[in-house]
Amino acid sequence: MPETVSTAEARKKLADIVNKVAYGKEPVVLTRRGKKIAALISMEELELLQLIEDYIDIEDARKVLAEPGKNLSAEKFWKELGL
Repeated sequence: MPETVSTAEARKKLADIVNKVAYGKEPVVLTRRGKKIAALISMEELELLQLIEDYIDIEDARKVLAEPGKNLSAEKFWKELGL
């Protein structure tokens, strides 16, 4: 279970909290008025989450491309969106 710290306490102990997250690999959940509002995680955890997200996006794209129908190039799709 990650440590929970109020934003007021986090302001006072930011350096210690950052070190705990960065070097101790311990996530910290920030709260405001008792409500969880954010989390601090190590760069390794963030990179892993990004890899997982990329993998899911690629798998979703493969499923869509395997569906019957007309596929558009990215350039044509962007043009249709006005991008």
